[in-house]
Amino acid sequence: MRLELSQRLRRIDGFAILLLLALPACFGLNGPEAKAQSRELNLYSARHYGSDNALYEEFTKKTGIKVNQIQAGDEALLERLKSEGKASPADVILLVDVARLWKAQTEGLFAPVRSEVLNAALPLNMRTDNLWFGLTTRARLIVYDKSKIKPEQVSTYDSLANPDLKGKVCTRSGSHPYMLSLLASIVAHQGEAKAEAWAKGVVNNLARTPRGGDTDQIRGVMTGECAVALTNSYYLVRLLNSEKTEEKAAAQRLGIVWPNQSTTGTHVNVSGGGMARYAPHPEAAKAFLEFLVSPSAQAQLANANNEWPAVQKTQIVNPALLKIGRLKADPIEISKIAVNQTLAARLMDRAGWK
Repeated sequence: MRLELSQRLRRIDGFAILLLLALPACFGLNGPEAKAQSRELNLYSARHYGSDNALYEEFTKKTGIKVNQIQAGDEALLERLKSEGKASPADVILLVDVARLWKAQTEGLFAPVRSEVLNAALPLNMRTDNLWFGLTTRARLIVYDKSKIKPEQVSTYDSLANPDLKGKVCTRSGSHPYMLSLLASIVAHQGEAKAEAWAKGVVNNLARTPRGGDTDQIRGVMTGECAVALTNSYYLVRLLNSEKTEEKAAAQRLGIVWPNQSTTGTHVNVSGGGMARYAPHPEAAKAFLEFLVSPSAQAQLANANNEWPAVQKTQIVNPALLKIGRLKADPIEISKIAVNQTLAARLMDRAGWK
């Protein structure tokens, strides 16, 4: 009788152990299904560079996590994320301007990521509330016609509003995120009143109604349509790397100024990303973001668009980028620029900057 009872207890204990081992798999905490889920990552990216595919393949090779990529413009991605809501499959979102990143944040599209790797790699001004992280940077510089303008005339952003430049300045639309980010940084440094006065001064100095992209502003100086223009640095580097001999030669004849070197430093914008709010693979998303601040990934991300890596110790292997020289960048936190985006848009409207 005692032997029979002992055998029954062993059988019960064995069943209990099997049940406990099975429970995690039933609840998705272990087993093949959970492992399969962690082996992929859904990326929503506004970057459109073929070299990024090699980067994602490197990530897959290192981690075994497959990257499923959806590419679209910033605004299209944001609209898609909002329409998908909690059902969104997105794990990571990559966007290419602080204005778009801030919009994603204010619309609640990011989830916080707490990572010692990201904190150690990125300076404080490249991290925003653990929600999104700067990955590459570009500067808003001034190009000018050396035959018409002296460099001391355009040494600061403020100088673009000086009356002696009337009819000589080219810019893109005031509603574009690049211009909004620049004006937002001026608000952060000088206050609303001075920022509005600056915007009105630049409008008074325009050579033509704003149109086209930054490359069009550079070409406006090349052709003599204007004498001074604002552009993001990578557009100039693209022309300096151009396979068209005449275009490359014309770009090399332009004067280049890093504005505000003796004061706040040149305005710097970012491309960056973060984990999607409803990421189905959060661990994979975190691993991917940490991978993007590794030395090899930083070099590839930056070179793809002639930008600077956000991780400052990364080696730059872009001769044309190096040729335009080093600058003192404005160290202001990205978030301080981001919070002034809406105000900057109102100031542009009041200034008549179309």
